[in-house]
Amino acid sequence: MMASPFWFPSRKSTARTVYLGRNRVGNWVACEQRGVFGGLFVSRAQALKYALFKNGGHSDRIIEVTREIELYIGTDR
Repeated sequence: MMASPFWFPSRKSTARTVYLGRNRVGNWVACEQRGVFGGLFVSRAQALKYALFKNGGHSDRIIEVTREIELYIGTDR
């Protein structure tokens, strides 16, 4: 059997950390640690479902924060 010349990262290595919390007006925010993806949601359940979908179902990589968080769109911060 010949080894594949391609390297495929494991599912765990591609899991992204997602922060979950509320913004200053009370909407739920889910945002990836480095800003790769994110969204605004009406409910915590919707934000959590999105976060799990986007990070491959790794609930251990979702961090719910108690401080306000904001969703920034674009590359300028």
